[in-house]
Amino acid sequence: MRKIFKNYIRTFKGLSKEVWWLSLITLINRAGTMVIPFLSLYLNKNLNFSIPDIGWIMSFFGLGSVVGTWIGGKLTDKIGYYKVMFVSLILTGIFFVLLQYVTTFKGFCAGIFLVMLVADAFRPAMFVALSAYSKPENKTRSVTLIRLAINLGFSAGPAVGGFIITGIGYQGLFWIDGVTCALAAVLLLQVLHPKKVKTQDEVKVENPVSAYKDGPFWIFFIAMFIFGFVFLQYFSTIPLYYKDAWFLSELEIGLLMGFNGFFIFIFEMPLIKWLENPKNSKIKLVAIGLFLVAISFIVLNMSSWVGILLVGMLLMTVGEMIAFPFSNAFAVERAKKGNQGEYMALYSIAFSLSHIFSHNIGMQMIDKFGFEFTWNAITIFALLGVAILFLLTLMLKKEKAM
Repeated sequence: MRKIFKNYIRTFKGLSKEVWWLSLITLINRAGTMVIPFLSLYLNKNLNFSIPDIGWIMSFFGLGSVVGTWIGGKLTDKIGYYKVMFVSLILTGIFFVLLQYVTTFKGFCAGIFLVMLVADAFRPAMFVALSAYSKPENKTRSVTLIRLAINLGFSAGPAVGGFIITGIGYQGLFWIDGVTCALAAVLLLQVLHPKKVKTQDEVKVENPVSAYKDGPFWIFFIAMFIFGFVFLQYFSTIPLYYKDAWFLSELEIGLLMGFNGFFIFIFEMPLIKWLENPKNSKIKLVAIGLFLVAISFIVLNMSSWVGILLVGMLLMTVGEMIAFPFSNAFAVERAKKGNQGEYMALYSIAFSLSHIFSHNIGMQMIDKFGFEFTWNAITIFALLGVAILFLLTLMLKKEKAM
């Protein structure tokens, strides 16, 4: 056990203190976003919105994310990542608190759009900051550490959120979301002020290539949209599946989703350290991750045993553990040839776009065709993404040969 523990600790060596601070800020911020996994349940149970209405609200969630990510990327290239992150955290905290007082369908569409606009301006700025604070050889592990922070937050968030809902109701979640965003902003101000930190990998490009003219990156973008579309079902339709098909309580749903974050926190860094080899193609690893996520849906139709929910969650978790860090590392690596904010914004927009379509289409399909048909369709769509990623590996080989 001591040897295993020492090997585990060794996987974290070499990361800069700035990356650790950025991870802590992300942990505080993400632990507070515990309202997100329960959003579809809150809208259905407390505000009595129909499933199709919830689908449309989640589309506005995604639309706000797209606009916010695009603006965040532009601002990052113009005024720098630090200012963008700070303003995003402060405004997100304020808007989350105010969102609990919105009860109409149109009002909630507008409210969630504004929340996500300011919240997701943080993402491209954070990725550029992460790249600047990391040595080139540590970037994949730095990304993994950020993901550990996110997932530790998500593992604690839904579990604590389930207790809060049971104890004081959904309104408590909105207040906690707001306060934690403000705390993250204060910590950012104290420990990552530009005058107090040093960059490890400052990239200056004389003639930057536009991300929008990078053909292989657009193929990658399409694959990431498909990955996001499939993965995000775990934050909208899957909680409803747990409630309506398996009659789980909010507390049980929170604990099951919390398992995802806890498992990632324990095993992702050793897994990435093991897979992180120049001989391993990042894109092939992303394809393997997406394949495992695809299988996580089809298994739900294969058994009436309640344990299949844990099997599905485990497959999705391992797939996510492989796909996210290596897709992110590929984007950071590719961004060195152009405007970093633009590249990282485009990478984030792929997932933001999936928010627009994923939740809505998933809800509409469940409403019209049921859960079994929906999981089959999502599996096929994910396998299409796997095929596109293998096409991308061929394009990148040709690009290298030129």
